[in-house]
Amino acid sequence: QVQLVESGGGLVQAGGSLRLSCVASGRIFSINAMAWYRQAPGKQRELVASITSHGNSNYTDSVKDRFTISRDNAKNTVYLQMNSLKPEDTAVYSCNADVSTTTNYGYRYSRNFWGQGTQVTVSS
Repeated sequence: QVQLVESGGGLVQAGGSLRLSCVASGRIFSINAMAWYRQAPGKQRELVASITSHGNSNYTDSVKDRFTISRDNAKNTVYLQMNSLKPEDTAVYSCNADVSTTTNYGYRYSRNFWGQGTQVTVSS
């Protein structure tokens, strides 16, 4: 099937930066949209940023002008550059991808896949 693996999370002081990476592997025919979500304790999961296969991106208001999403289609990878981090950015960040995949017999279908998540902690 398809697997998504995130990396780059960690502990950083307010005002610092982190760069998250998410690599997709497996039975991939093509990847359409990719996105980063986050969920803080006691809070609902929210969409942080998304990017289409052509590079068009969108951001939630709270991270605009601070975060940048990008992708490398040749590597099936999406990145999230996070600058000027704030304590309220603390959350588990998860990668999501809309993937066109195949069965063992070559039948093609599309569905969403999720990574396991990576912890981002911003101290004040």
